Amino acid sequence: MNIHPTAVIDAEAEIGPDVVIGPYCVIGREVTIGAGCWLQNHVVVCGPVKVGAGNRFHAFCSIGQQTQDLKYKGEPTYLEIGDENCFREFVTVNRATAVGSVTRVGNRGNFLAYSHIAHDCVVEDDVIFSNSGTLAGHVLVQEYAIIGGLTAIHQFCRIGKHAITGGCSKIVQDVPPFMIADGNPAVVRGINVVGLERRGVSAETIRILKESYRIVYRSNLNTKQAVEELENNFPGVVEVRELIGFIETSQRGIVR
Repeated sequence: MNIHPTAVIDAEAEIGPDVVIGPYCVIGREVTIGAGCWLQNHVVVCGPVKVGAGNRFHAFCSIGQQTQDLKYKGEPTYLEIGDENCFREFVTVNRATAVGSVTRVGNRGNFLAYSHIAHDCVVEDDVIFSNSGTLAGHVLVQEYAIIGGLTAIHQFCRIGKHAITGGCSKIVQDVPPFMIADGNPAVVRGINVVGLERRGVSAETIRILKESYRIVYRSNLNTKQAVEELENNFPGVVEVRELIGFIETSQRGIVR
């Protein structure tokens, strides 16, 4: 471990091997920090929090503060962070609200300056939050999603895998997988072709997803009819099945 003498670390905190804790960091009780993490300076981590290995926290991050939900009365709640995430300057991540509940962040996320992850959110692996990307409570962000700068996402919304939101977007319903959502309020503009190509998705699958987009968003079919059309046209296509499943389980409706 390499701990700066100005850092304040609670005696009950558990610090793994090869952790670097820079000047003026404050680590509270019931905090576990995994091996190889790096805290630059002025980083605050409040427990109960479990941080995995290889995470990087830049200056003035605030990790594990209590929920901002006004229903919270001081019950024990938790935050769990996976491995190899990067949290840039002034990122905030809050613990959950209800007794025993957990806010979860996965692995290899890149959270740029002033990003906010609120209580009870679940953020999966390999996501990117651009500057000031903001989640309200109980939001699900699936793997490989990209949250545009200054995007605000309403509580209980879901952002599907490989989806992307444009800068300054207002998201008040679910963004289906593979889609681009942009605007205030947001509308779906098309398929995230560039993101899919970067992840190695085949040209044929992208073609099918483009056709799926046309059926859902550019036909005269209602949502139920569009789902039936997808099932009839593309049986056995994994990505289309994921799209259908996401639409069918939406509680808030999908961004149109």
